[in-house]
Amino acid sequence: MAARRQTCRDFADAQLKPIAAALDKEHRFPAEQIAAMGEMGLMGIAIPEEWGGAGMDALAYALAMEEISRGCASSGVIMSVNNSLYCDPVNKFGTDEQKAKWLTPFASGKKLGCFGLSEPGNGSDAAAASTTARLEGDEWVINGTKAWITNAHDAHAAVVIATTSKELKHKGLSAFLVPTDAPGFSLGKKEDKLGIRASSTGNLIFENVRVSQANLLGKQGDGFKVAMMTLDGGRIGIAAQALGIAQASLECAIAYAQERKTFNVPIAKHQSIQIKLADMAMRVEAARLLTHRAAGLKSNGQPYTKEAAMAKLAASEAATANAHAAIQVLGGMGYVTDMPAERFYRDARITEIYEGTSEIQRLVIAGSLLKEYAI
Repeated sequence: MAARRQTCRDFADAQLKPIAAALDKEHRFPAEQIAAMGEMGLMGIAIPEEWGGAGMDALAYALAMEEISRGCASSGVIMSVNNSLYCDPVNKFGTDEQKAKWLTPFASGKKLGCFGLSEPGNGSDAAAASTTARLEGDEWVINGTKAWITNAHDAHAAVVIATTSKELKHKGLSAFLVPTDAPGFSLGKKEDKLGIRASSTGNLIFENVRVSQANLLGKQGDGFKVAMMTLDGGRIGIAAQALGIAQASLECAIAYAQERKTFNVPIAKHQSIQIKLADMAMRVEAARLLTHRAAGLKSNGQPYTKEAAMAKLAASEAATANAHAAIQVLGGMGYVTDMPAERFYRDARITEIYEGTSEIQRLVIAGSLLKEYAI
């Protein structure tokens, strides 16, 4: 596992860090780098080898995600969505026939997937899906819009959550495998974002999109379960992405502090700077332990909902805090694009929003605690 982590670190240093600023500035999808990551087995790390993956566990995934995101947070989230939000649910709920078609090419990196849950009007209310799927003969007809979908403009297929029985509320949701070249499928505009700008984000629009009954993922009515289990795993991926940003911010601050001089000494000699560096390092290590704990529980088949929420919350807030601190250490240089600190600051902010906001993570944690300590 240490060797795999070092391989990812070497790749990030050689192939991602040198171009991360250009990718961000140009809003350019890193096609060559993502293809290389597929060849390295990074696009389906925890998927069995028989289905095109690397056959490793959730901890190996977290370690790889951190290193890739340390080099380029955009590449990290592209990798995260394909692993956590697309491949994972197909692996868990798909039939062998579905896995052969909808998993193997994606886990091997030949194709890219995305996950359609959020909508323009429902945000954190995952059960309020206005996208519908009705059965006509042997086909499902899907109508609606999914919003804020990462990989939208680059994906070949999507796991889509739609309402199949409105009267059953969250028990009336179902999951579908939808190719992005299906008639009636279209994309909204590519969002112009604050950060992670090399990844595409946009709306998935369904206008009488027809898919076979064979495209139903799991059973009818399993959609909410598919979504919640997928988000649990996805939070480990985003925690690891945030860790990469937090670590990159720390390394940037330390390097600059040892080179920049004031009062004839490196600013690293000043106690005010040392305190910032110490706090940054502590935040990274604490969040890393939480992330590895959640990943370890998942790898061992144990419940990890609370721990994944804790990891995602701690790591995302560490990323934002560390990026802020890095800019303070760099001073004016932290505010210009000549240095990566400002990009880290912009990239970090989304980690407190997607895969469930920080507020939602706290509700998940509190809900788990109240169950554990029920009187």
